[in-house]
Amino acid sequence: MSAATEAPEGLHRAFRDLPPQLNPHADAAVSHLRAWTERHGLIGTTTARERFDRADFGTFAAATYPTADERGLCLIADWFAWLFLLDDQLDDGALGKDPHRTGELMTQIFDVLAGDGNAPPARAPSIVTSLADLWHRTEASPRWRARFVEHVIAGGLAARWEADNRARGAIPDVPSYVENRRHTGAIYVCMDLIEVVERIDLPADVYDSEPFARALRAACDVVCWTNDVYSLDKETALGEYHNLVTVVQHAHALTTAQAIDRVTGLITDEVESFGRWEAEALRCLPGHTDLLEPYFAGMRSWMRGNFDWSARTRRYRDAADAGPETVDYLELALVDGSPGGSGERP
Repeated sequence: MSAATEAPEGLHRAFRDLPPQLNPHADAAVSHLRAWTERHGLIGTTTARERFDRADFGTFAAATYPTADERGLCLIADWFAWLFLLDDQLDDGALGKDPHRTGELMTQIFDVLAGDGNAPPARAPSIVTSLADLWHRTEASPRWRARFVEHVIAGGLAARWEADNRARGAIPDVPSYVENRRHTGAIYVCMDLIEVVERIDLPADVYDSEPFARALRAACDVVCWTNDVYSLDKETALGEYHNLVTVVQHAHALTTAQAIDRVTGLITDEVESFGRWEAEALRCLPGHTDLLEPYFAGMRSWMRGNFDWSARTRRYRDAADAGPETVDYLELALVDGSPGGSGERP
């Protein structure tokens, strides 16, 4: 079985009670995303553009945020592009093997998120200048922004953890991997965006309550682990071992097929756990139902939408077919900047 092209039947069963949805503004998001990436100089080569278009991030956004209005969905699609382009540099390029360079870039990113609205330096890389645009367009409360920044910082620390592992050739243990995976996958960041498109602002005591936090953690794990099943062939071809299937296989001396089956069982368990904690949160926090219901609906859409997109996208299949010698979709100007600056293009 090729994990990049199909999934175990058990994985399909795990999502059978989560109906698929698609935002009616999907085509608008796809068109907008192409223009936005061109305007900000995020994709320069023909190879990178072809690979990016085949990944179909606009449709991914439409599957995971089915109730967003057109403006909100276009913003989400831009965030997706930014996150996935950065992820490629960290996972597939030289950047992710260099803890020092990774730390320098994350510092630039944190500076944008913590700044007072000033534009980044003219020579800043395009991954930084485009973030400034996203941050300006994301309308949210100070409380939400503070939580979002905390999640980005946690992602940066986890990215450095991965880079250090690669530099040392160390395969992480399962608990360490699971904890860090929630942050390297930027899934908390993506779940935060549910509040933006639904125009809700979850109070801290609700967000930090045990039933909500447990439901959120279960949904995040489902998304990350499903991604790991589908991206296994790609990551194996590139020599990457930060994948739950690989980590479980190494920890328990399993075959690849056995490890996939075990991870599939874990995903099924977490989908069920999410349902239990969702019900508990709605029971324990009745005064916040109007805020919780759209948030939980967003988590369900994320789990199902990610599963459906992962099964269709060429993102993982193309890289798996190309192998470790072909990573010409990576563009150093994204993270290193350029002499003439790499911000918005006319």
